[in-house]
Amino acid sequence: MNPDHQHQPVPAQGAPRKKVEVKRVDQCDDLGDLITHCFPAFGGAFLRRIYTILDHAIGHGCPFTLAVAGPVTVSGQHQAWLIPLLETGWVAYLSTTDAVCYHDGHRSLDAHRAGPIHEVPIWGDDGALRDERTIRVTDMAFDEDVLLDQDRFLTALLMRDEFQHSMTGTELRYRLGAYYAAQERANQVPEGLLAACHRMAIPIFVGAPGDGSVFLNSMKLWAMKNAGLIDSYNFNLDLHAEVYEACAYHRWGLFDHPPNALATLILGGGVPKNYNLQPEPALGQVLGIPNVRGYNFDVQIVTAPVTDGSLSSCPPAEAVTWGKVDKDTYLQATESMQADYSTLMPFLVKALLDNRKNYQRQADEMGEEALFAKEPKARGYLRSRTGYRLYEQRSELADRLTNDVKANKDWLLETLRYPLAVK
Repeated sequence: MNPDHQHQPVPAQGAPRKKVEVKRVDQCDDLGDLITHCFPAFGGAFLRRIYTILDHAIGHGCPFTLAVAGPVTVSGQHQAWLIPLLETGWVAYLSTTDAVCYHDGHRSLDAHRAGPIHEVPIWGDDGALRDERTIRVTDMAFDEDVLLDQDRFLTALLMRDEFQHSMTGTELRYRLGAYYAAQERANQVPEGLLAACHRMAIPIFVGAPGDGSVFLNSMKLWAMKNAGLIDSYNFNLDLHAEVYEACAYHRWGLFDHPPNALATLILGGGVPKNYNLQPEPALGQVLGIPNVRGYNFDVQIVTAPVTDGSLSSCPPAEAVTWGKVDKDTYLQATESMQADYSTLMPFLVKALLDNRKNYQRQADEMGEEALFAKEPKARGYLRSRTGYRLYEQRSELADRLTNDVKANKDWLLETLRYPLAVK
């Protein structure tokens, strides 16, 4: 098992210098050993620091929030490394895009059970692909009929009685995951992302639901009702309740669940990243809940250059100034690496899973309590694979937050006053 090295701040003048020490790659026992000892500098050192911070956060027992932007379900990355990461029980909830949820259903469709996705060259003839009704996502492609069949599936689903009321997006995706799971079982295809999150009661947030095809199909039914083509359609997204739910989970991590600290892993930027970071200002700045803190651990892998001024590229240090990342821990427990996460996550997840496997082997040999006394990090690694199942607790956790809001009555009422200029 690898030693626990934390990312250290720049040493003060006169402080002891940390020597550069490496191992030969043929002396490394596993991926974690390799990352820790064979990536001493430059881009490799960023990878080492990211791995070290993730290792420390897991060992500390922190629940993770996970933000994922990009076509992970089209490309099969969800089955390669994302679902195995979720199945550790370390992740509390997921923030992603509507497109990720939409494309997750393709492999379960009746007409495409043999496999709807195939590879194409990135620099091929896109005009020829269009002529043959092939749609490309970088080097992944599928027939246009896949989208048309997915739309039919979603339309039929959204017309069902259980969807005819206002609900949060987490409820929509939880219910959608159940139907994807049924399709996957019927067609004997591997489990997808939403089905796995349904099984583990992991809430899925989508900060921009209108920017994706799940909601476009809802818009179609809304338009058909308004045009008199169907009798009724009463599905609606309750965005207030969904944002409040995210706040309730953040409150849970800070105040209700040991170690009363949270970690976040951000892959790509955009809305999923922002949504992951918003509960802290929502709780502390907007609702005025006292003693709210940002993330204690923040790791992000993004391709956007920091000079573009976007939220996608801003490092955790900038988030400290907003209160989204804890100011007392960020020098040791945050890192941002400019890279394509698809090239790194299989290695990082595999290394972390190997750590868990090694700890489990030691626990089987000596017993858990003896192991935890010897290696305190093992307790965090070996937390229950059942996970936190926060979706099943959402009403209770929202009620706890509501009690905090009631207790903050005077402060909140004062925020309603502002000397508006006369129009």
